[in-house]
Amino acid sequence: MPASASPATSGRVPTQHDLDTLSRQLNRPVRDVVEIPARCVCGNPLVAATAPRLSNGIPFPTTFYLTHPVITAAASRLEAAGMMNEMSERLAGDADLAAAYQKAHEAYIAARVAIGERAGTGPVPEIDGISAGGMPTRVKCLHVLVGHALAAGPGVNPLGDEVVAALAPWWTADKCYCEGAWDDGAPVPNKDLSRHVKHLNAQAAEPSPLAGPENR
Repeated sequence: MPASASPATSGRVPTQHDLDTLSRQLNRPVRDVVEIPARCVCGNPLVAATAPRLSNGIPFPTTFYLTHPVITAAASRLEAAGMMNEMSERLAGDADLAAAYQKAHEAYIAARVAIGERAGTGPVPEIDGISAGGMPTRVKCLHVLVGHALAAGPGVNPLGDEVVAALAPWWTADKCYCEGAWDDGAPVPNKDLSRHVKHLNAQAAEPSPLAGPENR
């Protein structure tokens, strides 16, 4: 069944249809989505804006999470081709680019604070001064840069804008690529296998050093 957007999915506030679509896109239950800052021309989500502290208590620095399978696959191809290393090398030798990337880092943090305020999350001191994707000194995740560029719009993250342009063989903003990208008729995933939840489960399973054998 092809993916299809609901007529209601046009604003930033996520509908239940948006949340179900995100879960199908990611193949796991979506967590603590505050807004949909970027959408396909058909209305389906491209990026999810996530609260800076998840409801399970984990700090979550990746505010703008790229979700669309076509774009995430294309960004992975670019990563495999060496784009991250090339960009990091340019940052080390281009003062103007480094300054613009520093501003992108600051814009990311400011946006996260604003989203946290709207979500009622409150301060998250564990990630103060930390953005995502390697900003502001290197590039370690193109998916983060694309998510930021699509959410913030052109001119905010220069390297993110470059990656968006490089996606053109597989995805462009003026066309819908949703059909066949995920199964819109499949049950909404209800089991969270994300690394964050795995980490919590592993912590819960560890025996206390003070516990006796009967409590282990």
